[in-house]
Amino acid sequence: MTELVYEQPLNEKIRSYLRLEYLDKQLQSNLSNDHQHRCFYPLFSLCELSERCDYRNEVLKDIERHLLQLNKWQELDHVDHQQINIYINALTQAREPLQKPERFGSQLKQDKFISALRQRFGMPGACCNFDLPQLHYWLSKPWEEKQHDYRSWIAHFEPLLTPITLLLQLTRSTSNYDNAVAHAGFYQGDSAQALALVRVKVDASHGCYPTISGHKNRFAIHFVQFEQQRHSDRSIDFLLATCA
Repeated sequence: MTELVYEQPLNEKIRSYLRLEYLDKQLQSNLSNDHQHRCFYPLFSLCELSERCDYRNEVLKDIERHLLQLNKWQELDHVDHQQINIYINALTQAREPLQKPERFGSQLKQDKFISALRQRFGMPGACCNFDLPQLHYWLSKPWEEKQHDYRSWIAHFEPLLTPITLLLQLTRSTSNYDNAVAHAGFYQGDSAQALALVRVKVDASHGCYPTISGHKNRFAIHFVQFEQQRHSDRSIDFLLATCA
C-alpha cells in the first residue's frame, strides 16, 4: 500500500495558506480535465475567502521575512546557493503583483455569468437546467473554449496563490522526516522554537489515520483505526517532520 502524508497547521496563518493551496491544486486539476460542475467549487470558494480576508499584507510580510533569511543563508558555505537563488528570484517576482491595491477576484463580481452561478451554487439541487440555462449552454461548449474561460477566471487569483505555494514549499523544507513510534497509538512532541506545521507520513497498511492537535510549542498525535473508528492500542511506526 502507499504512504499517506497528513499535515496539521499550528497557527491560523498556515491554516489559511493550506486551504488556499488545496483550492489552487483543485483549480490546476480542473485546467487539465473537463470536470463540468465541479470546476466551480474551488473558484467560488476562493472568491468567498478573498472577500472575507485580505491576505495581501500577511503574504508580503512573509515574503520579506523569507527573503531576509535566504540572503543570510547565501553567506554560508555549505548551502545550495543555486537553489537559494531560485527561491530569491521567484519570491521577488511574486512580490510585484501584490503591490497592486485591487482585491483578488474583485473583477469577477462584474462577470454576469459568474455572478449568476454564485447566487445559485450554494443551494441544494439548484443547478438544474431550468435554474441555470446559461450554465447548461456553457457546459455544451468545446473543452478548449471552457478551458480558456476557466484560465481567465483563475488568473485573478494567481498573484495570491503563486507566493503562497512558494512560502509553503519553504516552510516544508525547514524539516526532514525522522522515524517515530506512537506507543499504544499515541505520540507527543514539543519544541523550543515555534512550530508552524506538523507533517506525518504513515503507511496505509496500518489501517489507521492520525488526528493531530497542538500549538506552536507542543503537539499530540492519536492514531485511529479506520474500520473500528476508535483509538488504536497498537504501536504505530511513522515518519514525522516538524516545520518552523
